[in-house]
Amino acid sequence: MTVPLLQQIGHAEAQTTAEYRYERKFLVEALHRDSLELLVRLHPALFSDLFHPRFVNNIYLDSVGHASYIETMEGARDRTKIRVRWYGALLGRIEQPVLELKIKRGFLGRKESFPLPAFVLDEHFNADAMTRVFRSCDLPAHVAQHLRTLAPTLLNRYLRTYHQSADKRFRITIDTGLEYYALYLLHNTFQHRVVDPVHSVLELKYEREHDDAARHISNYFPFRVTKSSKYVMGLAALNTW
Repeated sequence: MTVPLLQQIGHAEAQTTAEYRYERKFLVEALHRDSLELLVRLHPALFSDLFHPRFVNNIYLDSVGHASYIETMEGARDRTKIRVRWYGALLGRIEQPVLELKIKRGFLGRKESFPLPAFVLDEHFNADAMTRVFRSCDLPAHVAQHLRTLAPTLLNRYLRTYHQSADKRFRITIDTGLEYYALYLLHNTFQHRVVDPVHSVLELKYEREHDDAARHISNYFPFRVTKSSKYVMGLAALNTW
C-alpha cells in the first residue's frame, strides 16, 4: 500500500506542505489542441509559450491488487503515484528516464525524482526487466523496498505544451493526443493500444500563496476542475481493470 511509503518519505516533509504546489486539472472534451491553446493565449493573464512542445511517456507501476488505482477511484486525499517518465521516442532505447513519486495531498502535489539508467523498451520488456533497471541504481532504501511490491501496469504517451502567465505566477500545461498501452508481466507487443481523440487535459499549477488569485485564472476557462487521472483513464480505456 502507498500509505507506508508516504510515512517513510521523511517525517519533516510529511508534516509540512512547504514544498507542495497547487495542481488543478481540467478535463477538456471535443476541443482541438489549436483551439485550446488559443483560449490560453487569449487569457487576460497573458499566457505565453514557456518551452517547446514535447512528447511525454510514462510507465505506471501498481501493486497486484491495483492499490493506486483504487485509491484514486475512491478519492483518497493522501496518495502516491509511481511512474517512470521520459521524453521523446516511445519505444527503443530510452535515454535519461526518471523514476517519479507523485505525492498528492488533495489539490496540493509535489514530486520526488530519481534518475534511472537507460533501458530498452521493446518486445523483450517485462516486469523483470523493469526490476533490473531499479536494482542497477542507487535508490533510497524505502523506495527500493516499495518498488519490490509493484509492477508495470500501463504505458501512456501524449503531446505536452507549456505556458506561463506574464507575472510568472501561474503555469499551464496542455496534454493532447492521449495514447494508452497495456503492459503485462511476462511479454509485451504493445498491440493492446487505445488512442483517445476526444479528451485533452489542461492543468493549472501555482504556489500555495497564489491560491486566491488562481480563482480568477480558472474561472476564465469554460471547463470544470476534475480529479481525473490519466492512469485511471488509461486502465478504463484498455479495459484492463
